[in-house]
Amino acid sequence: MDIGIVLGALLAAGLAGRFAPNLKIPARSLMAAVIGGLLLGYGSRLAYGCNIGAYFSGIASGSLHGWLWLVAAFIGNGVGVRLRPWFFAEERSPQGLSGC
Repeated sequence: MDIGIVLGALLAAGLAGRFAPNLKIPARSLMAAVIGGLLLGYGSRLAYGCNIGAYFSGIASGSLHGWLWLVAAFIGNGVGVRLRPWFFAEERSPQGLSGC
Protein backbone atom coordinates (compact mmCIF):
# COMPACT_ATOMS: atom_id res chain seq x y z
CA MET A 1 0.00 0.00 0.00
CA ASP A 2 2.80 2.43 0.83
CA ILE A 3 4.53 1.74 -2.47
CA GLY A 4 1.23 2.35 -4.29
CA ILE A 5 0.87 5.74 -2.60
CA VAL A 6 4.39 6.75 -3.65
CA LEU A 7 3.92 5.50 -7.21
CA GLY A 8 0.53 7.24 -7.46
CA ALA A 9 2.06 10.51 -6.28
CA LEU A 10 4.88 10.17 -8.83
CA LEU A 11 2.37 9.43 -11.59
CA ALA A 12 0.17 12.40 -10.61
CA ALA A 13 3.17 14.75 -10.52
CA GLY A 14 4.36 13.46 -13.89
CA LEU A 15 0.94 13.88 -15.49
CA ALA A 16 0.69 17.41 -14.10
CA GLY A 17 4.14 18.28 -15.47
CA ARG A 18 5.44 19.01 -11.96
CA PHE A 19 7.87 16.09 -11.60
CA ALA A 20 11.29 17.65 -11.09
CA PRO A 21 13.46 15.55 -8.77
CA ASN A 22 16.27 17.42 -7.07
CA LEU A 23 18.99 15.40 -5.39
CA LYS A 24 20.86 18.42 -4.03
CA ILE A 25 19.79 17.98 -0.42
CA PRO A 26 21.57 20.23 2.09
CA ALA A 27 23.51 18.32 4.75
CA ARG A 28 21.57 19.92 7.61
CA SER A 29 18.23 18.93 6.06
CA LEU A 30 19.46 15.37 5.54
CA MET A 31 20.66 15.25 9.14
CA ALA A 32 17.26 16.50 10.35
CA ALA A 33 15.50 13.77 8.36
CA VAL A 34 17.76 11.04 9.73
CA ILE A 35 17.46 12.24 13.34
CA GLY A 36 13.68 12.62 13.01
CA GLY A 37 13.31 9.15 11.53
CA LEU A 38 15.41 7.58 14.26
CA LEU A 39 13.42 9.36 16.97
CA LEU A 40 10.11 8.26 15.42
CA GLY A 41 11.34 4.68 15.21
CA TYR A 42 12.53 4.74 18.80
CA GLY A 43 9.21 6.21 19.92
CA SER A 44 7.26 3.52 18.12
CA ARG A 45 9.38 0.82 19.77
CA LEU A 46 8.76 2.34 23.20
CA ALA A 47 5.02 2.41 22.47
CA TYR A 48 5.02 -1.21 21.21
CA GLY A 49 3.71 -0.11 17.85
CA CYS A 50 2.41 3.17 16.58
CA ASN A 51 3.30 6.01 18.92
CA ILE A 52 0.28 8.07 17.82
CA GLY A 53 -2.00 5.08 18.39
CA ALA A 54 -0.55 4.68 21.87
CA TYR A 55 -1.44 8.31 22.55
CA PHE A 56 -5.03 8.06 21.32
CA SER A 57 -5.78 4.74 23.01
CA GLY A 58 -3.96 5.87 26.15
CA ILE A 59 -6.04 9.04 26.48
CA ALA A 60 -9.27 7.20 25.67
CA SER A 61 -8.61 4.55 28.31
CA GLY A 62 -7.50 7.10 30.91
CA SER A 63 -4.03 5.59 31.10
CA LEU A 64 -1.06 7.55 32.40
CA HIS A 65 1.11 6.70 29.37
CA GLY A 66 -1.22 8.61 27.02
CA TRP A 67 -0.99 11.76 29.09
CA LEU A 68 2.79 11.40 29.40
CA TRP A 69 2.95 11.04 25.62
CA LEU A 70 1.00 14.27 25.28
CA VAL A 71 3.44 16.16 27.52
CA ALA A 72 6.50 14.68 25.76
CA ALA A 73 5.04 15.46 22.32
CA PHE A 74 4.31 19.05 23.34
CA ILE A 75 7.88 19.53 24.60
CA GLY A 76 9.30 17.79 21.50
CA ASN A 77 7.29 20.04 19.19
CA GLY A 78 8.59 23.12 20.99
CA VAL A 79 12.17 21.91 20.63
CA GLY A 80 11.59 21.05 16.96
CA VAL A 81 10.19 24.48 16.18
CA ARG A 82 13.19 26.12 17.84
CA LEU A 83 15.66 23.90 15.89
CA ARG A 84 13.93 24.28 12.51
CA PRO A 85 15.77 27.49 11.50
CA TRP A 86 19.09 25.78 12.17
CA PHE A 87 18.27 22.67 10.11
CA PHE A 88 16.55 24.54 7.28
CA ALA A 89 18.52 27.79 7.08
CA GLU A 90 18.19 27.91 3.28
CA GLU A 91 14.40 28.29 3.45
CA ARG A 92 12.95 31.72 2.96
CA SER A 93 11.92 33.45 6.16
CA PRO A 94 8.14 33.80 6.59
CA GLN A 95 6.55 37.08 5.63
CA GLY A 96 4.40 39.07 8.00
CA LEU A 97 0.67 38.53 8.07
CA SER A 98 -1.39 40.57 5.68
CA GLY A 99 -5.05 41.47 5.79
CA CYS A 100 -5.74 39.70 2.47
